[in-house]
Amino acid sequence: VTTFTVPEDFGSVLDKQVIGPTTENLIKSDFPVQSFKPKVQIAFQGLPGQCPRKIEVERRRRVYQTFDIAQLLASKGIDSDQLMPRHHDPNNMPTIGEKKDPVFPIYLPLQIFDNAEYDCRTSEEWISLGLEPGSQDRKPVPGRALLPTDDVLGHEDPKNQKLIYKWIDVGVLDYDKETELYLVHKAAKKGLVRDEEGRLILNGGVTPEG
Repeated sequence: VTTFTVPEDFGSVLDKQVIGPTTENLIKSDFPVQSFKPKVQIAFQGLPGQCPRKIEVERRRRVYQTFDIAQLLASKGIDSDQLMPRHHDPNNMPTIGEKKDPVFPIYLPLQIFDNAEYDCRTSEEWISLGLEPGSQDRKPVPGRALLPTDDVLGHEDPKNQKLIYKWIDVGVLDYDKETELYLVHKAAKKGLVRDEEGRLILNGGVTPEG
């Protein structure tokens, strides 16, 4: 019987059989699927007529993905590049007539104004979103960070006046309780967080060898 003989290039035959749109996620990403799910305060089992939990989660996820923090700040007249304090040049201070804003430039870091009382998740919960069910490896968690476009100068002198700060897609690798700071890595492409050798960064970058 030769009717049911599977062709050698069976995979290519299936690829050609595309019937209409698909709900499959075709975008390659290093982030776990659950890391994009918002936290909702809804019972797992609802009454008839109420919105099911899964639908509400999916609705909020789509709404949150439409938000852009840079655009939200710009709509309020806030320049993200001006949020980072820089070294002051006392010989080149603007006068009141030249500048409508206060004469004194920004000198306080953003961490002073950080308030986590109303956050929907703790820092540990955010990091734990990188753990997939049945796996011991913790993947990066998606986020956006205000970072300098020049990595070399940014590490040497974060307050250099030549630096330009922008909101950049990053993968959150780890969190330090003592300093209350996150360790992030710039995403090479949309959804990809890789090291210099092109490997996925797991467990905050700590290798089995330490």
